Amino acid sequence: MNFHRKPYTYVGQVRIKVKDLNRSLEFYNKVIGFQVLGRTDTTADLTADGKTVLLTLERPDGVADKQGRTTGLYHFALLLPARSDLAQFVLHLSDLNLSVGSADHLVSEALYLSDPDGNGIEVYRDRDPSEWTWNGSEVGMTTDPLNFRELLAGANERTWNGLPGDTVMGHIHLHVSDLQETEQFYTQGLGFDVVCRYGGQALFISNGKYHHHIGLNTWNGVGAPGPAANSVGLESFAVVYPSEEARAGAVANLRGMGVAVSEEAEGFSVADPSGNRIRLLVEG
Repeated sequence: MNFHRKPYTYVGQVRIKVKDLNRSLEFYNKVIGFQVLGRTDTTADLTADGKTVLLTLERPDGVADKQGRTTGLYHFALLLPARSDLAQFVLHLSDLNLSVGSADHLVSEALYLSDPDGNGIEVYRDRDPSEWTWNGSEVGMTTDPLNFRELLAGANERTWNGLPGDTVMGHIHLHVSDLQETEQFYTQGLGFDVVCRYGGQALFISNGKYHHHIGLNTWNGVGAPGPAANSVGLESFAVVYPSEEARAGAVANLRGMGVAVSEEAEGFSVADPSGNRIRLLVEG
């Protein structure tokens, strides 16, 4: 089941800020396996299939180091199409002598690493939805050790040819300053559903009963400030609606809540209560 196309609402292109574009391009090409679709002196569009931009790198004027204990990006997550692809990626990282974090979340198996500027990245594969466990409206997720021996049994050969063309932006996970206010924005405003809660510090939301399209947490502290505008980190991410009507409904909901929504050339733009910028698009 593909939760990242019509009729679902999902996370699309992510834009992040970096300090050194050439250094970042080398990392995202050699380590992660992206292709460069286009670039300027200050930006680069990255793709897995040669046509769809999943990640854009930007180097702002006067860019500053990543700031700790602020709102913003925790990680963006690249969803690989098959378990064997994740196994191949593990072998690729081993060949590069890179150590990474890992977890079995019951619904998925995941690896965690950071780019040269400290922007968080998850690379994962989903278990089949038939293997997910639902308790009413909430899906069972946890953080267990990843069984590498079992995972690597699915590796066909020790060859990494970059991200598979069917790779998508699986989800994004954000640091926020207030969970209750944030939940109202994303559910009543953008139209997502809460599908999992981690106590009072994190929640996971999705559309169409995916395990999560967006994660939200207050692990950097309740009331955490936003980063400086020129700081390394999240510039924006896209929420992609299946139709003009669906997006119009979200815009009307947000404005009805008193949230400022800006109209731009490619669609609409809004900031969540913690200042994370979101572009509201329609699947084309």
